[in-house]
Amino acid sequence: MKTKFIILLIASFMTACVDSLDDYNVDQKRASVVPASTLFSNALKDLSDNFATPNVNVNNFRFYIQYWTAVTYTVEPRYDMTSRLIPQNFWTPFYRDALSDLKESKRIIENDPLLTDKVKANQIAQTEIMSVLAWSSLINTFGNIPYSEALDPLSTTLPKYDDMETVYAAILVRLDAALAAMDATEAGMSSVSDVMYGGDITKWLKFGNSLKLRLAMILADKDPTKAKTLVQEATSNPENLIASNEENARHPYLSSAPNNNPISNNTIAPFTTRQDFVVSETVVNKLNSLNDPRRPFYFTDVDGAYVGGVNGFPNTYATTSHISTKVTAPTFENLFMDYAEVQFLLAEAVERGFISGVAEEFYDNAILGSITYWGGSTTAAADYLAQPTVAYTTAIGDFKQKIGEQKWIALYNRGYDAWVEWRRLDFPQLLPVSGTGVPAGLIIPLRLIYPVSEQTQNGDSYLEAVSEMGGDNTAVKVFWDIH
Repeated sequence: MKTKFIILLIASFMTACVDSLDDYNVDQKRASVVPASTLFSNALKDLSDNFATPNVNVNNFRFYIQYWTAVTYTVEPRYDMTSRLIPQNFWTPFYRDALSDLKESKRIIENDPLLTDKVKANQIAQTEIMSVLAWSSLINTFGNIPYSEALDPLSTTLPKYDDMETVYAAILVRLDAALAAMDATEAGMSSVSDVMYGGDITKWLKFGNSLKLRLAMILADKDPTKAKTLVQEATSNPENLIASNEENARHPYLSSAPNNNPISNNTIAPFTTRQDFVVSETVVNKLNSLNDPRRPFYFTDVDGAYVGGVNGFPNTYATTSHISTKVTAPTFENLFMDYAEVQFLLAEAVERGFISGVAEEFYDNAILGSITYWGGSTTAAADYLAQPTVAYTTAIGDFKQKIGEQKWIALYNRGYDAWVEWRRLDFPQLLPVSGTGVPAGLIIPLRLIYPVSEQTQNGDSYLEAVSEMGGDNTAVKVFWDIH
């Protein structure tokens, strides 16, 4: 009898601890609620990984812009996007991962009763700045995209495509609202979740204004009046722009997987034993001709010389320069935006008459900033700038060529951004792959084609978008690419 009583007493205590039997089904090892800060930091990593990876199934912009080429496989350096699911694999991390996480992070922040209004405003602004970066990248890559009906699968499983120029205008409004809402005297995301700036809202303001400057200059050929207004707003206080390499918008990486630099996953042991990539003869020959001091930071040498591979053809790994150990290091950071880019944008803005100043000074600052970021000395930068082929007053061409060629060199580890700038400035003048066995009429892609999943699952919206854009091929230009 005593034993039965003890058993019943234990059972009563066990059932008293839960409201219903459903409580027994909670997996204690898997979170059912994710904090806004975790979603935010995860979105930053998803975006960084997508831009940084050289995986040929995802990101081939280094091939298009002729920074790298392949050793054995020639399909991707010849711009094939259908043998692999390349557009799909680039598209999905934006929608399914980064933008969805940022939207949910914003929703949680908005409904958090423990945050003060000013801290809440700062955190929301941080999610909005990264969302604008992501949306602008989708527009610049594909053209028309799902936007107004996107990211809400419970309401719309087949979202319509919005006009790219309309979306571009909408995200600029969102960016302005985010910048206006930020208060540098208040806290934002914690230093742990804000892996980019460690919770420093002043630096977020600088990044946000610098991003606005970039987006404004992308419009410079298409709508110079609007571009000028936006540039003047972004530069009204120079202290609100990225002003040194210490303020670069960067994503750090760690030495071990899964938080290591994605380049290391595809280039070095112990992450891979494959030897798929070498540097392109296009960039190597250009830097050799300029005696560029960044060469040892960009490439390995072959018996003291820098030797590039032939674009779109097989190359011998042992006799060709590889990607440097600096770039392939597991801990090497990825840049969303840096000081050199901002200075090049300012030089161009002066040349276009958008702002006052001396273009040469901004151009020199950009090159100095790039060289010192990579590890070169100020003396090496001064010697480089003293060359007639580099000096702004004597370098060949108009401002688009002078700035475009040097910006292409400075963006070496940012293949995606270099691809955008090459389309916008039309320099350097790159030639598509051609030669024996190469299909005739190849062009360097001006956009990615839409993912196969959009054609098969969202067919009506896809067909409408393709009709409005004039086709779904790599020769179709996005709205701002008018030359």
